[in-house]
Amino acid sequence: MVTRRKFLREVLASSALLMAGKDLTSFAYGRNKKRKKDELSDITAETAPIWKGFNLTNKFDPNHQSPFNEQDFELIAGWGFNFVRIPLSYWCWSKEDDWYSVDENILKEIDRAVEYGKQYNLHVNLNFHRVPGYCINAPKVPTNLFEDEEPLKACAFHWKIFAERYKGIPNRNVSFNLINEAPSVEAEKYDKVARTLIRTIRNVDPNRLILVDGKDVGRVPLMTLTDTENIIQCGRGYDPMLISHFRAEWPGIKQLMEFPEEKLTWPLHTDGINYDKEYIRKASVLPWKDWVAQGGKVHIGEMGCHNRTPHKTAMAWLEDVFALFNEQEWGWSLWNLYGSFGILDSGRKDVKYENCKGHLLDREMLELLKRS
Repeated sequence: MVTRRKFLREVLASSALLMAGKDLTSFAYGRNKKRKKDELSDITAETAPIWKGFNLTNKFDPNHQSPFNEQDFELIAGWGFNFVRIPLSYWCWSKEDDWYSVDENILKEIDRAVEYGKQYNLHVNLNFHRVPGYCINAPKVPTNLFEDEEPLKACAFHWKIFAERYKGIPNRNVSFNLINEAPSVEAEKYDKVARTLIRTIRNVDPNRLILVDGKDVGRVPLMTLTDTENIIQCGRGYDPMLISHFRAEWPGIKQLMEFPEEKLTWPLHTDGINYDKEYIRKASVLPWKDWVAQGGKVHIGEMGCHNRTPHKTAMAWLEDVFALFNEQEWGWSLWNLYGSFGILDSGRKDVKYENCKGHLLDREMLELLKRS
């Protein structure tokens, strides 16, 4: 016999199942709707904002690498910037004598940087600064990424790992920067490398936004890529190097070491050359004219001034550099946050620093960056 109590219990149970089904359906619909909304609202090369920020060099040198610091992301966001570029040496998680070894613990530290970026609404650009077969910096290696097949395969292997690792994270949070400062090689050779790596990434993550450093150490666009969608090419803001790299030893340029400091000014006229705002335009802006004319976008991946340049001269030069980049609506990332090109602990002798969370802040340069 079906009692009234049993009948009500069965009715309520049926109703609960129906409601649960409705809730699950609503939840699934909401989740799919959110996913579609994220996809529709995600950025592309054409819709990307103007990014301005800093290079964070924690994984730039495997011999001095460190975990990423949340405070750096908090500071950068608090100052009003929206971008961090993270130059990576693959030697941090792999080895020159074993290209296919991977230290998962180091990759997790890079994951943390991506998470900090999301937390503080900073776009994170992951750049391979050293890859198998190539780096602009010493030491040189015996293989050549632009000549040999094996280092290119190994480089693709590492980019595939990153593509798989960050698949599903929107472009507004993360982009990839293939190779730092490709050398002065034939366009066809760089094109082969770039297309191989782009194809490797897009086979895993078809919509990933990719940044490609220009050829000739980032100074001119690789025009063969005009048929490639969703890429931004990256220039540099270091011209003239007599100003930006004054007394820097690593470029190996005699003039940088011997030019009299008391004669270093901005603008500067020496050896029949006028180093001024128009010089910067010709050196750093006009080479990108054809790329921009065909709809290409440009970001300045690195820029800045070494600490041996007198501060007054550095500031005057930076004013002109930023004015030109603003005319073009180009974003930029200072090399670096900490150190000789940065605004924290830069080691300049002619700056009155202020304390910033235990670090020495060049307030005057920070304020210039903020209004630029």
